[in-house]
Amino acid sequence: MTGLLVIVGLTAIVAAVSAASRRYGVLAPIALVVVGLGLSFVPGFPEIHIEPEFVLVGVLPPLLYVAALETSVPAFRVNLRPILLLAVGLVIFTAVIVGVVTHLLLPDVPLAICLALGAVVAPPDAIAATAVARRIGLPRRLVTILEGESLLNDATALVLFKVTVAAAIGTAVGPLAVSKEVLLSAGGGVLVGAIGAVVTGYLHRRTKDPLLDNTISVLAPFIVAAVAERLHASAVVAVVVTGLYLGHRLTTLMSAASRLQMGAFWRVVKFLLEGLVFLLVGLQLREVLAALHTPVGTAVGVTVAVLLTVVLTRFAWMYPATYLARLVTGVRRRDPAPSWRVPTLLSWAGMRGVVTLATALALPTALAGGAPYPRDLFVWLAFAVIMVTLVLQGMTLPAMARALRIPPDDRTQDVLAEATVQQAASRAALVKLEEHADSAPEYVVQRLRGLAEQRTNTAWERLGTNRETPSGAYVRLRRIMLEAERDVFRRARDDGRIPEEVLVRAQRELDLEESMLERTEEE
Repeated sequence: MTGLLVIVGLTAIVAAVSAASRRYGVLAPIALVVVGLGLSFVPGFPEIHIEPEFVLVGVLPPLLYVAALETSVPAFRVNLRPILLLAVGLVIFTAVIVGVVTHLLLPDVPLAICLALGAVVAPPDAIAATAVARRIGLPRRLVTILEGESLLNDATALVLFKVTVAAAIGTAVGPLAVSKEVLLSAGGGVLVGAIGAVVTGYLHRRTKDPLLDNTISVLAPFIVAAVAERLHASAVVAVVVTGLYLGHRLTTLMSAASRLQMGAFWRVVKFLLEGLVFLLVGLQLREVLAALHTPVGTAVGVTVAVLLTVVLTRFAWMYPATYLARLVTGVRRRDPAPSWRVPTLLSWAGMRGVVTLATALALPTALAGGAPYPRDLFVWLAFAVIMVTLVLQGMTLPAMARALRIPPDDRTQDVLAEATVQQAASRAALVKLEEHADSAPEYVVQRLRGLAEQRTNTAWERLGTNRETPSGAYVRLRRIMLEAERDVFRRARDDGRIPEEVLVRAQRELDLEESMLERTEEE
């Protein structure tokens, strides 16, 4: 019962802080971390200990899965080169540089475990970067690159972590063993993910009940991750492959009712899990400090050095990765070099998060032969990197985006493209209507023609002035009418003229119609 109350209390804190953040224009992830830091020192507040398995098996799979579902596969494929340069190249580069710097500062600590620390702090968080990037309205391509990086970099870091920890605890690690680990992790992850995608897609196609469809969707990331872990493959890669495939084909796998219900469900899960993750990270401060026994001078010096290394290595990698590839004529022709502002902003978007903390907590307690090492310092270093990058970079990223004047996506071009395609879609719908309207009453056919024309007109109206459009007037007046209908049904239920079941059915129909009006109203 106590555990349940703690979960309820933490969820209530997430909801309250998120609501306040939206009201005052603060980034919710940053606010939740700061609140967690403060609560960790409140007397009597429960101590929340994060288990690495809880994060890597219980939290990461569903968050990666929903992120992959929402990722555009064509955009991911177009940006695969910069994504891999960051998700693989930058992670390895950062891990090596951080490991070497740490070993130079702590020469008595073996290089292998220092490289393991580098693997811990190397990957930007799968949640933080995209949450902040979307919130501040970065251009679509930059968001895609950050999303793609965050989807894959954990796999690189975890493989590197396994190899370096194995070397540190005395397990023989040679080129053949490393190659085998990489092949098994990456290749096995892709294979398990592909099989999971095919099986899950088959189940979705055969399922007509939205509740069962959503149950399959909930189970998919956990089952895929569990199978991958059982086979010693990368659970991260497996879940991402499954999510990318299903997200790309969702419209052909599930009914409209299932997609609507699944979308609503995953939005709630994503909101709560992301919020709890950021809050829990902040709540770890008291425990991390209590376990730190390294002399203050040493801890401060190493912390500053590691923080600077983590931040600067991203800058040192980003500019060559951006511009050296353009020396190849084919790459330059397909993808002209961007302004220096783009790699600068991407360099500052390297926020770390809960995966860094979870892997830090998974560091071994002793090395080969039982030799000790400053594990408490390494856990603190990981926590410090999370706090500084998440709070400092997260808070200043919006200001940097404004200062660099990164141009946003052209909304007019988006609306124009949508209107053009919508007109073609409406034309195709009318052709199908004429082919199958022989036995239908004429007034039904006329009404359907009007709906198709209305969708086209609504799309083109978004290119107009800021004055109320005909579609806007329709939405405003129809909302008033729907509320009047609801009042009549509620009074009829209260007076006993209709049973509760009739009210529920009518309310659902009215709610569905109103939900269809929301997009037009927001535009």
